[in-house]
Amino acid sequence: MTETMKFPLPVDSEHKSTALPIISVAKPHMLAFHLSWLQFFTCFVSSFAAPPLLPVIRDNLGLTATQIGNAGIASVSGAVFARVAMGTACDLFGPRLASASLTLLTAPAVFCTALVDSPTSFLLVRFFTGFSLATFVSTQYWMSSMFSSPVVGRANGVAAGWGNLGGGAVQLIMPLVYDLIRRIGATGFTAWRIAFFIPGMMQTLAAFAVMTLGQDLPDGNFRELEKEGDKHKDEFSKVLYHGVTNYRGWITALCYGYCFGVELTIDNIIAQYFYDRFDLNLHTAGLIAASFGLANFFSRPGGGMLSDLMGKRFGMRGRLWSWWTVQTLGGVFCILLGVMSSLGPSIVVMIVFSIFVQASCGLCFGIVPFISRRSLGVISGMTGAGGNVGAVLTQLIFFKGSRYTTHLGITYMGIMIVCCTLAIVLIYFPMWGGMFCGPRPHYSEEEYYLAEWDDDEKKNGHHENSVKFAQNSRGERRKRVRAVPTPTEASPDHI
Repeated sequence: MTETMKFPLPVDSEHKSTALPIISVAKPHMLAFHLSWLQFFTCFVSSFAAPPLLPVIRDNLGLTATQIGNAGIASVSGAVFARVAMGTACDLFGPRLASASLTLLTAPAVFCTALVDSPTSFLLVRFFTGFSLATFVSTQYWMSSMFSSPVVGRANGVAAGWGNLGGGAVQLIMPLVYDLIRRIGATGFTAWRIAFFIPGMMQTLAAFAVMTLGQDLPDGNFRELEKEGDKHKDEFSKVLYHGVTNYRGWITALCYGYCFGVELTIDNIIAQYFYDRFDLNLHTAGLIAASFGLANFFSRPGGGMLSDLMGKRFGMRGRLWSWWTVQTLGGVFCILLGVMSSLGPSIVVMIVFSIFVQASCGLCFGIVPFISRRSLGVISGMTGAGGNVGAVLTQLIFFKGSRYTTHLGITYMGIMIVCCTLAIVLIYFPMWGGMFCGPRPHYSEEEYYLAEWDDDEKKNGHHENSVKFAQNSRGERRKRVRAVPTPTEASPDHI
């Protein structure tokens, strides 16, 4: 029996799955897939449980527009550093332990939301709950560790997209739970507090499921493999160095700040925007806002699928071009959303905008796994943190206080998307090329990925997984259509 026969799915030389059967729960690949997105889903629900109920919370706590804006910024700013730390933790300890620990540590903040009694305490619980959004990094790391290059964009896109569904689902869940508690007999100012026990419990259960059922890598957990000598325990300083010195990671962080960062911003403002601008009731505004997040069911996975399709047809250059095109169009639709003044067209444009901006997130993480093999977690963390930095900056500039009206802020945000996305042009892989430049002659994948290891590490065989990854990544070379030679001895048909 060969090594690959012990897995129920087809695998490559690293034992990463080369298929993504969504309805399967086969161990370890598909079980990790479903655990990762479910955990991220619950963290998204917890982090954005407050916005759908803001009109009630606002009245109960006497919040001003500036205080609401500060709380929204706090909810995404904490995860900036948490995401960088999560990437490093995944590289050193594995995604299972890193993500489950963070999810459990942030769950008390969700429960404590029921006890807030001032604008300051409301800001603090949103800040600490937002740390849980760093589980996005572990989700992408886990998928990149379980799935091979032909399907990694799809795996990353579907797992993150379905996790992001929490941002849309919570717009439905919290108003429904609130109404149910009201009907039981609670007052409005009590009902919203009790409602927060639902996301808190969901998050706690998801963490225990990941801890007990998950597996870090196809061959086992980090700690077990390190004890058996099957996995080299890497050095923190070297992992961090090779991550932060790779300029491509900084560009993906910038551009991700204006796709996922925009999505986080919209999650914080969209329900209140429709509630105030079009004089809707809380439930109707929540339904409209939910449609933005619920588009993640197919839009972000669609971005990952498009990335894999373009990679298969045109190589890495196809992945880069498709990311730039889709994200730029997302910026255009964001601008249009800001200038719409009637309800119907605003809803239509918002949905189209959501599809493009969320697909851009999937396209981004169709490229991230190829930037570094050794420092995959750091690069994923940097990129993920860039999303939160983008959200913080956007909300600080355009949606804090009364400097800009909300619809004008949305328009300016769209312009920022278009401008920042231009940075994708600067991403260049010497073995594959960039958007406008071809690859360096005779430069191989092995040269690129083995540059992260010194001679002593190579002598000890620590680089072997990077060699396998380089070999499995050769599909990112640009495909060329060869002309069929004309037979020299054949006679023309008309003779």
